[in-house]
Amino acid sequence: MAFALPVWLAVQKELLEQTHVDPTCFDQFDDGALFLVFHLTRPCIAFITDAVRIRLKKIGSKKGELCADEMVMVALNYYAHGVASPDLLLRAGQSQADCPEILSTVSEVLAGMSDTFISFPLFHNAKNSVASRIEKFCGIPNALGVLAPAHFRIRASPYEKERFRSFLNTLGFTSVSSQLICDSDGNILSVEKCCVGSMYEEDMWYSSIKGKEMEEEVHGPFWVIGGKGYNLSKHVLTPVAEPANEKEIRFNEAHTKIQKVMRNTLGSMKWRFRCLMQLGFANDESLDKKSNIIKACCVLHNLAKKFSVPPPPVAGKIEPLHPSKLRTVPAEIIPEALKARQEIIDVKFSSSFSSQDTSNQDT
Repeated sequence: MAFALPVWLAVQKELLEQTHVDPTCFDQFDDGALFLVFHLTRPCIAFITDAVRIRLKKIGSKKGELCADEMVMVALNYYAHGVASPDLLLRAGQSQADCPEILSTVSEVLAGMSDTFISFPLFHNAKNSVASRIEKFCGIPNALGVLAPAHFRIRASPYEKERFRSFLNTLGFTSVSSQLICDSDGNILSVEKCCVGSMYEEDMWYSSIKGKEMEEEVHGPFWVIGGKGYNLSKHVLTPVAEPANEKEIRFNEAHTKIQKVMRNTLGSMKWRFRCLMQLGFANDESLDKKSNIIKACCVLHNLAKKFSVPPPPVAGKIEPLHPSKLRTVPAEIIPEALKARQEIIDVKFSSSFSSQDTSNQDT
């Protein structure tokens, strides 16, 4: 689960205690039109709108003349299509010039909800539950999620060479990147503040909150599963660089299988929230705002899964795994981590039978 059942029930209770039953601006859409405009279903939108309304009342809206429902309507339309519909803005009595402020306010509120709706397993039972589902899915034990950098396109001027290079990633386009962790069901368990697209995955990990927690053993003897851009460590499980036998090949296949879950998760999220396909122009001052949009979409992704919202009508391409940005000097091998990975390979992948239970599952 992306967040604990008691938290989910507490939020639902808070919303149900609200006494208003007034019609909303979303009532003007039938269910089909609603999904086409927002890529979400009515129950999911109602939950989101109520949650945002409550929080706007607590912090005080920066757009007092516009009701919370209309702000959410404009923002959700932008997330779904990367631009707010002129017709929808007209219905809300707003213009394109008003959209950035509305988007900034709603994104900040939704990003602030990430502590509730994006939840890394903290307690023993939750950790064991996530780890057991991952092991059932791919055969790798004691893993709390799959780790990857998620790249989101931005525009940067090639005439500002140093700045342009800082955003240039390994696929050759300019981007910002956020570190994500998801479980075997595609729920996002962690999303961190975005950085420039050229940053090494390893540097991103060690400077991240979750990376520091894992390496300081806050979460106990568990792994996260990372790709070739990460160094094998006590808490990051990477594939074998040059598999020398069948069991190492089987381990790498299991590793690839769980990484595809992250690819599918990112592809699904970007296709539902197409604003993530192009986040606008790059500047240092706007990185926090871009980070809020990314976090907001991660919150909405988890809520869409919780409400079993189907994907948009046309499926998107699977998100490519970015080629790792390799250092010129190879990382020092940690003997203890190498031994721990080898023990997993020897115990779990020493025979073809060990992977047969998961080989027939769809990724």
